[in-house]
Amino acid sequence: MTLFSLQGKRALITGANTGIGQAVALGLAQAGAELILAGRTHPEATLALIPKAQVLALDFSDPLAARDAFAGQAVDILVNNAGIIRRADAVDFSEDDWDAVIDTNLKAQFFTAQAFARAIFARKASGKIVNIASLLSFQGGIRVPSYTASKHGVAGLTKALANEWAARGINVNAIAPGYIATNNTAALRADPARNAAILDRIPAGRWGEASDIAGAAVFLASAAANYIHGAVLNVDGGWLAR
Repeated sequence: MTLFSLQGKRALITGANTGIGQAVALGLAQAGAELILAGRTHPEATLALIPKAQVLALDFSDPLAARDAFAGQAVDILVNNAGIIRRADAVDFSEDDWDAVIDTNLKAQFFTAQAFARAIFARKASGKIVNIASLLSFQGGIRVPSYTASKHGVAGLTKALANEWAARGINVNAIAPGYIATNNTAALRADPARNAAILDRIPAGRWGEASDIAGAAVFLASAAANYIHGAVLNVDGGWLAR
């Protein structure tokens, strides 16, 4: 087994039907992991790429959706990717949009991680959690107050859980993707002024692809990251270096 191999490991990935989740699923599968694809939407496109993957229907708008997801099966890796975004001026932002984003992006991440950790501890095993954070774990963004709050929370939660679980055999880390060409950023790419401003700031000179996140996820899920705890790894084309 090589340092980055995931042979013999089983990974549950939330929100793996498109974008970053799909790319991460493919990367983990290529590294040898067996996959469980969990989410609200049936991941037909991902299954076409990874036919042997198991599908688990879970709607993470319910923060406790995964409370029983790890019962009766040995899952070694959790990728907490499911997330949504709502855009509006802060002065007009509704309570419903605030709650929907916080529930899915932060509260569900915590309770899914909690369910995973309980199962790991019951098995007296070890495991890896990879949370998907954001550049907006560090910056404020524009017109996305609940998303920014949720992603700041993901970064803090990653560190808090690492502090509690590192000595008990679970590595908790996060990836902070930069500006990635996915459904969540379609509105930004469609706005000529915003698109130009974003590209001008990225040293790499391009929007990221979802596949750019896969290698970081494989790394954090593998034995190569055994002594990494509470890290938030920026995969952003150099955005934060500016």
